[in-house]
Amino acid sequence: MVGAFAAAILALVGLYYYGPQDYTNVGYAPTQPVAFSHAQHAGQLGLSCLYCHTGVQESSVARIPSTQTCMNCHQAIKADSPKLTLVKASWESGKPVPWVRVHKTPDFVFFNHSAHVTRGVGCVSCHGPVNEMPVIVHTKSLSMGWCLDCHRHPENQLRPVNEVTNFAWRPSEGRTQQDLGLYLKDEYKVHAPEQCVGCHR
Repeated sequence: MVGAFAAAILALVGLYYYGPQDYTNVGYAPTQPVAFSHAQHAGQLGLSCLYCHTGVQESSVARIPSTQTCMNCHQAIKADSPKLTLVKASWESGKPVPWVRVHKTPDFVFFNHSAHVTRGVGCVSCHGPVNEMPVIVHTKSLSMGWCLDCHRHPENQLRPVNEVTNFAWRPSEGRTQQDLGLYLKDEYKVHAPEQCVGCHR
């Protein structure tokens, strides 16, 4: 009886620790401290993901932009907007804006952004059409099964490396995603791991 009770407690703790958190649920769209619209910046203005999320080509993480990145433009553009009050306070104090992270893998999963973007996996494949989102929404499950589907058939997601941040990209006329993806899989030497050790280290 005591053993069964202990097993039940351990199972509940395991479910809590390993189970889905808010940040891994499809539809998660936290309120940010500053109302930043990706639809306006990445969509209407056409800013590249790489301008704000630096390091994704060399690093395992996509960095949250520093306040200096925001102020590179906003010292001159809409500098007096009340929407930028917190950003300007951050810039003056040196304390970062407390952005709420939307996409995050669990602690027991290793994910490397550079391994994906340098082999032609577009931002849209994992993050959805952020160029259309006034508020960032977690649109893909990022579950193990979802990741393995891509690892088993990466040709369905591959595009030329210089198009990874282009949300409007489509294969050129006369080519299918499958055809181009298989070519790029060979060209970029894509061997996506399917074994546990590939992502659980």
